[in-house]
Amino acid sequence: MPDTTPPPALPDRLSTDPRSPHHIAAVFEQDIGIRFNDKERFDVSEYCISEGWIKVPAGKAVDRKGQPLLIKLKGKVEAFYRPAGA
Repeated sequence: MPDTTPPPALPDRLSTDPRSPHHIAAVFEQDIGIRFNDKERFDVSEYCISEGWIKVPAGKAVDRKGQPLLIKLKGKVEAFYRPAGA
């Protein structure tokens, strides 16, 4: 029997880094999609809808702790849950 409980509402700001105060584990139980300037992005590490920015890795560069260096891109940000079969 499939689970019919609705997923939690997507927050205004969300991060994939578990060390971040903007990381909400319950949201990541389903696939999340990010549309940036009307194009779907698959490399987003953090987003903020109200301020209109996303953070993405800057190539293969990493900091001294091995975490990817992130750059901030500004534009129109939309977050959504992807359908289960897609």
